[in-house]
Formats: sequence, structure tokens, C-alpha cells
Amino acid sequence: MHLGTLALALVCLFSPSGNAEKVKLRVGHFPNVTHAQGVIAHGLSRAGKGWFEERLGKDVEIEWFVYNAGPSAMEALLAGSIDLTYVGPNPALNAHIKSEGDEVRIVAGACSGGAALVVQNDGRIKADADFKGKKIATPQLGNTQDVAARAWLASQGMRITQTGGDAMVIPTANPDQLALFQKGDLDAVWTVEPWVSRLEREAKGKVYLEEGSLWKETGGKYVTVHLVSSVKFVKERAELLEKFIAAHVELTQWINANPDEAKRVLNTEIEAETKSSIAREILDSAWKRLEITYDPIRPSLLKCAESAHAAGFLDEKPDLSKIYELRFLTSVLTQKKLPEILK
Repeated sequence: MHLGTLALALVCLFSPSGNAEKVKLRVGHFPNVTHAQGVIAHGLSRAGKGWFEERLGKDVEIEWFVYNAGPSAMEALLAGSIDLTYVGPNPALNAHIKSEGDEVRIVAGACSGGAALVVQNDGRIKADADFKGKKIATPQLGNTQDVAARAWLASQGMRITQTGGDAMVIPTANPDQLALFQKGDLDAVWTVEPWVSRLEREAKGKVYLEEGSLWKETGGKYVTVHLVSSVKFVKERAELLEKFIAAHVELTQWINANPDEAKRVLNTEIEAETKSSIAREILDSAWKRLEITYDPIRPSLLKCAESAHAAGFLDEKPDLSKIYELRFLTSVLTQKKLPEILK
């Protein structure tokens, strides 16, 4: 082969316009209404209308990964199996501490709200003092709602330990919460949508406390789901990460502007991932309790960390000075002339 022809062939092989291998971007989410951006984007991708794919370019291939628990998603991120994931604040916090602040960065918000304390409607709990000696279920030991429940009970003057105290906080998977609550074996449940609405409608529960009422310093807003990146992805693919965040912001805006279509796509994808859809009345009820957002609501995570420490889940107050990497989100919001995020 002539040297000029060989050089041209090599340029075509390794240039972006040639047949070079696509960049694979690996993204995780849960099959849950609170992970709306991830679920909807996955659903659109499955239907051949990829939201992120269209905005990141033909040289980027997105692989979607579905997880059922925050720790599993963060283990995958720490292991280098995924680059980004939608995940709750406490798993992100725990992974950040586990990696000594070197591996995890919160790059945007995804969802605020959705949590509530539901009690039996038979009158056994009418006032805060009535929780003494009662059984309160939460989704998982040390998860976001578990920490919130323990912190609130402690704020009412109760002694709460991980195994007992003045009230029993019992980590229980959401489907089991519903069954036990229906049988009357649980006095209350602190959980998140769509389970709050299911407890209300299917088990005749009564919402005693909306968690948003406890967040006066942030106007009722508190983080439920973040978009989290590995530090390696931040360092090696900064330009791609900013494009992804820009698409994430645009998707958030589309969801809020088109709630009916968004809920339809979300429910179709949840059914594809779990073999079961959410009843329309449950989904509509849950949607009203949530805010789909790109704001990470930073002050609420800092308070969550304090509560986790007070509840004994953290040996010492963590150093969170490096957990946020919000320069890309700030850049996107500036370019789009959108309001600044909560500081």
C-alpha cells in the first residue's frame, strides 16, 4: 500500500468521523417513580427515541443498568462498572465516606419530596406522644427514610437505638410494609412514593406527617434522588458529562411540562423492568407529592449527614467538602439562563 493511502486509512480508522468504536456511557437507575429521568430516558431508548442518545451524538452509546437498592448501585459505581447513576442521598453519602471522598461526586439533583409518615386510621396514634412503644417501619436500615424517621422520633424526646428504645423502628421492605400494615401488625410506616399512596389507598392508612413540613429552611424541599458520577468519569470525560447534565436538565423540564406523557412513558418502562405497572390512581397521587428537579438541594444532604451521625450510622461527622461537583450544572444553567441552584 502506498504510504499516502496508508496514512489516510489510519486517519479514517481513528478519527471521530470514521468507524472508531463508540464511547460507552453506562448509567444506572431504579424502577421507581422517584427516578423519573432515568426510567423515562431508558424507556425512550428502548422505544428507539433515546433522549440522551439524540443529544450526546452518534459516537456515544448509552448502556442502562437497573438496580433495586442504593448500595448495589454505588457498589457498581465504585467498582467502575457504571459511570453515572440516579441514587438516593444516603447511599451516595455512604459511598463517599467509604471511598474517603475520592470516588463519588454528586453532579445534579433529580427528585425532591415524596416521603411521609403514615399511621393506622383506627386512632391508636393521634399525637406525637402516641408513638412511644409503637412499631414504625422504614424501607431499609440506614436508608434515607430510616434516618429521617429516627431523627424525628428523637426530636420528640424519645430514646431511639438501632435495635429498640422508646419506639421500635423496624427496617422492612416496602412490599412487606404494605402487607404487615394491612394486617395491623405495624402502627406506622415512614416511606416514600409510590408506597405512601399505596398505604393510603390500599391499606386505608392516614398521612400523619409530610416530611416536607420538617424542611422549613429549604422551603419544604429535600433531596430524594441525586445524579451521581464517578470521579474517574468527571476527570476523563468532562465534556461528555456536561452534555449529559444539559440533557438531564432538558429532560427534567420536559417532564414537568408534559406530566401526562411523562407518566405514561414512565409506567410503561416500569412494567418492562418489573413486570408490573403502577395503578393510574396511585401514580397520579404519588406524582403530586414529588418534585422532579435538577437542583441537588445541597442543604438537605448536609442535614441528612448530621442526622445519620446522630442516629449512630456514622462514627463521626463526615467531611463533605468534596462530595459535590456542580460546576457543570452551574455552567449549563448559566448557558440556559435558568435560576441558580440552592446553595
